[in-house]
Amino acid sequence: MQTHQLQRNNPNMKRTIVARGGKRGKTAGRGGKGQSARAGNKRRPEWRDIIKRIPKLRGRGISPQKSFQERPVVLNIDVLELAFGANEAITPTILIEKGLVSTKSGNIPMIKILGDGEVTKAFRLSGLYISESAKVKIEKVGGSIVAVVPKVIAMPAKIKKAKAPALEGTPKRGEIGKEKEVKTEKKGKVKVSVN
Repeated sequence: MQTHQLQRNNPNMKRTIVARGGKRGKTAGRGGKGQSARAGNKRRPEWRDIIKRIPKLRGRGISPQKSFQERPVVLNIDVLELAFGANEAITPTILIEKGLVSTKSGNIPMIKILGDGEVTKAFRLSGLYISESAKVKIEKVGGSIVAVVPKVIAMPAKIKKAKAPALEGTPKRGEIGKEKEVKTEKKGKVKVSVN
């Protein structure tokens, strides 16, 4: 192959024609004059109205794909090995007291124990999430897992609101617009519409 036989992979882009002639005439797809060519032209942006209708995802962070589910605070068993003695009880409140975990907005967070490191002491764990590898290592040494936090936490029962006492003489629901018999002293029973 000679140098004069070389060919380009991509041809040159066609120049956008402004003015008459070619596929794009006059303004070449740049819009007309009209309103845009008049003095004091200041059109309201339609996109603003569309954007304002979109609901704000408050508290979701930067990514809208961020999960609502709270992630547990992670602790490895080698941290428990250093901080606790043999046969000691380990609960979320004890971990906070020791300073290994901090509270979130004054609440005790979910805590998960992972299996990184080695353990030689028997611990009594309760109220914690625990990985499979950590569970095997703790039980191998003679430790016990008393209670693991359930994955689905049951919501408290709904509180029933007490009904307000009905006032005497007020019409009940469904009675408005209907006729009602009222006793009078002189004429006896008279039909009166309830409004």
